[in-house]
Amino acid sequence: MIKVLIFVALVFALGFGFAWLADMPGDVTVTVGDQLINVSLMVAAVGVVSIVAAIMLTWWMIRVVFTSPERLNRFFRARKRDRGYQSLSTGIIAAGSGDPATSRRMLKQAGGLLNETTEPLIQLLDAQTTLLEGKHADARQKFEAMLEDPELRLLGLRGLYMEAQRLGDREAQKHYAEKAAELGPQLIWAGKAAIDLKTASGDWDGAIRLLDKQKAAKHVAREDADRKRAVLLTALAMDNAESDPAKSKQAALEAHRLAPGFAPAAVTAAEAAFRLNEMRRGVKVLETCWRKAPHPDVALAYVNARPGDSALDRLKRARRLEAIKPNTTESSLIIAQMALEAGEFEQARKSVAAVLRNEPRESAFMLMADIEDAETGDQGKVREWLSRAVRAARDPAWTADGIVAEKWAPFSPVTGRIDAFEWKVPVERTGALIENDLDPMVPGTPADAGPSADTDDTIVPALPVVDAQPEPAGDAAPVKTIGEPVDLAARVEAAREERAKAAEAAADTDEDSGATPQDNAAAKDAKKPAPVVEAAGSATAGAAGKAANGRAVEPEAETAKAETPVEPPAKGVADRPSSAAGAAAGTPDDAPAKADQPETDEDAPVKPPVPDDPGIEDEGEGEADKPRRFRLF
Repeated sequence: MIKVLIFVALVFALGFGFAWLADMPGDVTVTVGDQLINVSLMVAAVGVVSIVAAIMLTWWMIRVVFTSPERLNRFFRARKRDRGYQSLSTGIIAAGSGDPATSRRMLKQAGGLLNETTEPLIQLLDAQTTLLEGKHADARQKFEAMLEDPELRLLGLRGLYMEAQRLGDREAQKHYAEKAAELGPQLIWAGKAAIDLKTASGDWDGAIRLLDKQKAAKHVAREDADRKRAVLLTALAMDNAESDPAKSKQAALEAHRLAPGFAPAAVTAAEAAFRLNEMRRGVKVLETCWRKAPHPDVALAYVNARPGDSALDRLKRARRLEAIKPNTTESSLIIAQMALEAGEFEQARKSVAAVLRNEPRESAFMLMADIEDAETGDQGKVREWLSRAVRAARDPAWTADGIVAEKWAPFSPVTGRIDAFEWKVPVERTGALIENDLDPMVPGTPADAGPSADTDDTIVPALPVVDAQPEPAGDAAPVKTIGEPVDLAARVEAAREERAKAAEAAADTDEDSGATPQDNAAAKDAKKPAPVVEAAGSATAGAAGKAANGRAVEPEAETAKAETPVEPPAKGVADRPSSAAGAAAGTPDDAPAKADQPETDEDAPVKPPVPDDPGIEDEGEGEADKPRRFRLF
């Protein structure tokens, strides 16, 4: 717009000048030799302007003639450069989209049109095309050649780091990441990779120093830096918990200050304080963390602060936690657990009932089974609670990249990513929503109470046993009584293995029949084979059998039933694992196995461990002369 205004102003100025000359009277006389030339002022001005224009035009034509070769050369050189950059751009786009054929063709065109030594993008396209073609060894050589060029050094380090990461060479990854972070502190990928690798190798102090440098350079957000620093300090405190409790306490307290709701930091700080006899400080740290985020590890550390406390003292501490953070699932669970240990079964049932109303999950049903077993010994009720525990939603756990760990860890064992573990419900299975038709406040029948007065004369199916097989003479295996304690965790763990099929089958059966869980359990027991009793049994054995079945049986009928061959069980019952069948029907754990029972997992051949990266050959210690893939400098 300014240029247009300047042009218009010049045109107006010239017009005004010529108009002024035309109106100005006067003549211009020029004497050339013997001739006298007399013209008006306007004609003289036009003549001067024409002569100047002719001189300028003549000079331009002479200059064009003499500079035309250079102009033509510059024109063709610019055209060649433009074509080369166009080919280079097309090749980079093809490489980014995963088209190695087009990328290689464009690379050849760009190499013929551009100078490779002055254009670094050609080397980048060459390396990327080589990677797309699967020639990783050639690509590594090209990246190593880039290290000699200061302009391409960081690019070469990035390429070598990615190759080392693909091959799983942790040493090479750490080397190239540290070099890149040293040459370019602004590289976010290099700093993050260096921290992750130092964490994986246990160099907590080095990782903390590198994180502080990134925070000072503002390459990482303040909140993210504080969280990662808390994780690294917690890992450092856990490593020094036994050897240096003072250092462990200092690191854990700083981590707790940076992340007050981080349970591992609070537990580690409290345990270090307890070792140093600083009971009040440790308790205060646990209470602060409990207010922020209730966690079962914090609750256990709080109630077990003094190893010599009685069960009632631990129950009092649990009630103090509930007063700090009432109406939470974790508070109710710790109250129920401590009340069970103290023998306060009524309080334990109330706390579990609150959990089952708000958030029914596996630990609540397991705890209810423990309460029934400890208070009444009613194994029927215990099995009912265990069956619900198998089908209930799982409890939260430390999960990272699909891995569920028993304890918290500072980095993921799969990717090495720092602060990867989260306290959440594992995603491997979503708990089925089940209707709980059992009242936690109604205790079961004690084991020694005998049959109830209002029990109707229903036929109780006999306990299932294996098919009759001749056995060598020997001592009889001990048989568990009804009131004997049951290994609940082992039964639930065995039943968990078949939950994928058993849960769907049980749900379909319940929906189709509309029967109660007790009726379904009785129906399953009724389908199982009856025990084979020898005809030569004594009168005492017959009386015991009648008492076990809960009904009167005539001697002749009993003898005939004993001599009758037993029908084999249904296919669905026979295919079930022995441990799950025993847990569901009360079969003794030490009952003899069937002759045709398949081998257990313990007898199966042990498979060799799968390496972290199938593409890496196992380099033995004896192969010292084997060349390395990466050249560390």
